[in-house]
Parts: sequence; structure tokens; C-alpha cells
Amino acid sequence: MGIDTTGLAFAGGGLDRAADRRGGDGWRDGAAVLPVWRGKVLVGGDDRLARLPADHPALAGAEPPVLLGLDGATAAAAQDISAWAPPSLPETQLFFDPTEQVHPLIPDARFVELRGVMSRLSPLDAELAATARALTGWHGAHRFCAACGARSEPAQSGWQRRCPSCGAMHFPRTDPVVIMLVARGDRVLLGRSPGWPEGMYSCLAGFIEPGETIEAAVRREVAEETGVTVGVVRYAASQPWPFPASLMLGCAGDAETETITLDPVELEDARWVGRDELAAVCAGTHASLRAPRPGAIAGWLLQAWLDGRL
Repeated sequence: MGIDTTGLAFAGGGLDRAADRRGGDGWRDGAAVLPVWRGKVLVGGDDRLARLPADHPALAGAEPPVLLGLDGATAAAAQDISAWAPPSLPETQLFFDPTEQVHPLIPDARFVELRGVMSRLSPLDAELAATARALTGWHGAHRFCAACGARSEPAQSGWQRRCPSCGAMHFPRTDPVVIMLVARGDRVLLGRSPGWPEGMYSCLAGFIEPGETIEAAVRREVAEETGVTVGVVRYAASQPWPFPASLMLGCAGDAETETITLDPVELEDARWVGRDELAAVCAGTHASLRAPRPGAIAGWLLQAWLDGRL
């Protein structure tokens, strides 16, 4: 039996991705559309993703729909309506944008930052939202052919882009990231990046480099950022993280050393946190450290360690 991933957002939605239907557009008839605006998803008052009919006026002039899969017997699609400009826009948020936007043609729903609602969505809605955000973001950032520079076109119901000039085909990318619960005895290693909200610490994480294994990436990232040596590495669970397009590979690592030599470019601070102190952090009762964001794999790893599941 695998490890319990209850509480891990974007995991276990069971979405039927209907890959066999991507080659045509027959699925568009009667499809339910999940609009995405500048990376934000549309939710109603019941914390469900809002679904619009394909002919809804708010979708006029939007990017072509992307087939996400089947929601029961209904095709679910995403459309990017980022061309819509609200009367007033919030200032750029460095870490998290808490503002909400209401489209005048969709008055009973609002566009929200997905990280703020991910733990409240149903498993299927969360998987749909993650897929919608990742795919619309990929199309927005990859409009031109990487081989010849010509403008490319969506194909395969949004799961490809094809270049009409040189014929090259491009596919959505997912960047693998290791995120690790590093422990030594009854303490875990936490760090904070520059620009994070006050009191926010988390597990260390980093992108896997070409030609590198998961285990090697864990050891390299921890050593580079903190100077701590990691021995045994164990895989725990994974989480799609569409901010913009990562797959978080959650691991547990046994530290062989404990002296911290900080890389100030990567981390603002790092510290060892004991079991009782971490329990207070996760419970939201710590005097200075913030509780992990619900639904994120970092908090899941920390709680799993506290519970003895790692």
C-alpha cells in the first residue's frame, strides 16, 4: 500500500484526460469551459470551479479552448481570457496576489489565485484547475517556434503547438523539482528564500538538472544551499505545481552533518527545527514561524514526518 496523500492538492482527482479525443473537435459541442485570467481561476461562492457554456459572451475573443478531459460525460475545456482588462488592476505581488477580480459578464463568480483555494477545491476541480493553469500558461509563453522563430499554432486540442513554417511540433513541458524533508534525529532542516512573507520557512527545493537523478538532485541542492550533507534519500510522493509548470517530487533525506553554511543568493536563512517546535508551526501556534500553506507538498511532508509516516 502506498503512502497516504490525503490533503495533498492536485493529487488524486482521477481526471479522464480523454487523450483519444484530442485529434478532433467533436468534443466542443456541449463542453463546459473553465476560463483562466492571467493565471487565476474562476470560482463560485461554493468554492467550486465555475463552468461556462462555450458560447458565453465572456469567452468572445478568447484564446482557443484546450481540452482538459471529461468531467463525467461532459468535456471540460480551459480558455484564456487574459485580454480582458478590469477597470483597476492590483499592483504586482511578488509572492502571492490576494486580490480577486469579477468579470462584468460573470457577476456570480470571481477570479482568484489558485494557491489560495487549492485545498478547498474538490480533488477533480483541483486537478482540472492545475491542468488549466499549466496549459494556458504554456500557450501564452510559447507562441513562437523554438526551431525557426515563426509563430506557431495550437493543435491536438491544445496539447501541441505546430509551426506552419518548418513543421516542428512542440509539447507542453513540465519541469521536475525535488522538494525534501531533511532530518537529523529529532530535527528537520527548514529554509526561507529572499522575498518570502515574514515568518515563512519551508522544506528546501530545487530543479533537477539535465543528466541528474532525483537522489543526486536532493543531495546537491541541500549541499549548495546549506552545506549540509545528505546520505540516504527516499521518494515519498509527487504533486503537480502549475506555478507555472513544475512537478514536485517529494523526498525524505537523512542528514549526515548539521553545520549550516548558507548560500545567501539562494536562501535568506536556514535553521534546524525540533519536533515540538515543528508541531507548533504546523498547528499555527508558533510565536514567529508561519504554518505551511494547506494543500502544498511542503506542509504535507512536514506533517507526515511528525506523524511518523516518513
